[in-house]
This record gives sequence, C-alpha cells and structure tokens, in this order.
Amino acid sequence: METAVGTLRKTPLNPVHRELGAKMVAFGGWEMPVEYSGLIAEHMAVRTAAGVFDVSHMGELEVEGPGALPFLQRVTSNNAGKLADGQAQYSALPLPNGAPADDVIVYRRGPERFLLVVNAGNIEKDLRWLQEQAPGQCTVTNRSDEYVLVALQGPKSQQILQGLTPVDLSAIHYYHFAEGEVAGQPATVARTGYTGEDGFELFVAPDRAADLWRKLLEAGKEAGLVPAGLGARDTLRLEAKMCLYGNDMDETTTLVEAGLGWIVSLDEAKGDFVGRGVLEMQKKEGAARKLVGFEMVDRGIARHGYPVYVGDEPAGSVTSGSYAPFLQKNIGLCYLPAPRAAVGTPFYVDIRGRRVAARVVPTPFYKRPQ
Repeated sequence: METAVGTLRKTPLNPVHRELGAKMVAFGGWEMPVEYSGLIAEHMAVRTAAGVFDVSHMGELEVEGPGALPFLQRVTSNNAGKLADGQAQYSALPLPNGAPADDVIVYRRGPERFLLVVNAGNIEKDLRWLQEQAPGQCTVTNRSDEYVLVALQGPKSQQILQGLTPVDLSAIHYYHFAEGEVAGQPATVARTGYTGEDGFELFVAPDRAADLWRKLLEAGKEAGLVPAGLGARDTLRLEAKMCLYGNDMDETTTLVEAGLGWIVSLDEAKGDFVGRGVLEMQKKEGAARKLVGFEMVDRGIARHGYPVYVGDEPAGSVTSGSYAPFLQKNIGLCYLPAPRAAVGTPFYVDIRGRRVAARVVPTPFYKRPQ
C-alpha cells in the first residue's frame, strides 16, 4: 500500500477510483471513495442487484505456529476451537474490562495458520496488543500490504462472480472460504461481508487488483453491478445493525453492552481469556446499559454524537444514525439504560438544539429475504 509521512495512505485501487470519477475522502488515515454514482443509488443497487467495494484499508494479521490456536483462544472472545480449515468466525479482541480493542474476523487456513482481518484504524494498535499478550509458540505478523480486499455484495453476487471463477461458489457456505482463481488471478474467496446481503470478499495480490476490479464491473454490467463507496457501506451496515468500531463500540463499551454477547464464548473447552470474568458476569446478570436500535418518530435525522434524553435525563448520545434508503426511514443506534431499553420505549434526540421524538425498535432494521 502506498504511504508517506503526513499524507493519507492510498490503496492500489486508488487510480481506478479516480478514473471512475469517485468522490474521495479521508477515512481512518486513508484516501477512500465515499461515492461514485450517489449514496442512495449505490445502496439500492446492493440491496437489489450488486455492488463492489474497495475495502483494502482493512488490515490482515497472520497468527502462525504450533501455539496459534491456544493463543487465539486466550486473546479472542469467540471459540476459535470450533473452526475447521476453510472456515471464518466473527470475534473480538477483548480487553480486561470486557470492551473490545477491536472486532475481527478470524480465518482458519490450517491447524497452525490463522488470518485476522482487523479494522483499518486499529492495525498497529491490534498488532501491538497481540504481541504484548506473549504469543509463545506462534508469531503475529502484519500482512496487510500483501493483500487487496474487494467486497462483492448483493443478491446477484454469486451469479456475477461464478462466471469469473472455476471455484464452485454454491459450495462455499456463509462464513467459509476457498482458495482458487478469480479472473485468472490467485485469490481467496470468502463468503463474508458487511452489508446484510449475500456476497463475497476477495483477497488478491496488490498488483492483480485493478485487473480484477475492471473484470468484475464488466462481468456484472448487465446484472446491475455498480462500484460502491464508504457512504453506502455505512448505510447498508446500519440497516443490518452491524456495529462500527469507533462509533457503536470502543474500549469503553463491553461486548455484552454492545449486543455482541453472542460472540462471547463461555464454553468449558474455550478456557480462560482476557476479560472473561467481566463478560461472564454481564451475560449472567445483565449489563447496566444496552445498545438499541431506534427510528425517529418526528422529522429529523439523528447523527453520530447527537445527545439522547430519556425524559429530561441525559442518557448518552447517538452512536450511528442516518436516513435508511431501502427502508425509507430515519434510523440509528444509541446506548440506553437497561431498564429503558425495551422495544417501544420513547425517548428524545437533540437535533441542533431541538428535542425530537424517537422510539426503540427491533433490530436488525433490515433482514435480507432467505
């Protein structure tokens, strides 16, 4: 990946985005495309056909060696021991207080070889944290510069991608992956994503990325495939209630508070891990606050950071909020005291000095048809 002191990093696909006329913005230290044809058009394309995203700003950390699995069991929240070769798992790197240093996807490439995909702004922090946990009989190596990550998402993703690969995509189940070729290039094909739709994430070498990107767009043209930016990625993940690190969770919010207790394994086979005591207690007794989904009752869009009130009492702030293009509603996420977090609970969001009515609703806001 290109980089220079005091400047934004650029993915290998940066020139391609500029050729396509993408609007570029700074994000997590990277120059990234926020939109091409428009956020709403890109969002709707992913929900109804397909979109392709450059997510090469994400990081890849390799954990390798005979002690790799015991180490991951100790530093992640989910039970990595349940993974088979070719399987992936959503997990987190918990801190002693039960909050995540990051949320990650763990890919098992072999019994002694795992790949962790981490958030762009946390690569160095995560690497340092993992190395501080005394890996022992394994190594933790930053492989981020060796990969470009392209996400093809939407109900027509399999149809589009199958024409470019001999890999049997129907045999790759959700959160599994396979090695093969895509558009004549060596690739890892993972059935994962961050949009709430079916789709694939493709790991390829940086010098092969531009060719892959162009061939995907050409192959998907008739099916309605469009290039999509970070703007649509954000509204898509919000409709699906997928948490964004740094907004909906951070080092001050425990995994249970963030509604991620399902990736906290208390299995006996899992054993002890960082933060287990706090998380076990909260799973049994409940947390004092809870991340909830809400929709606006009155007109107004709740944005990140807007104050939230239950009655006249301050209750925190909006963690994520936007107009939801597919649902055609104004929605968001925020933390509320547990006794006031039930579905249907009314509260207020302060939108530029005006308190606007909202209510807690079931999540995910959107669930794709099966």
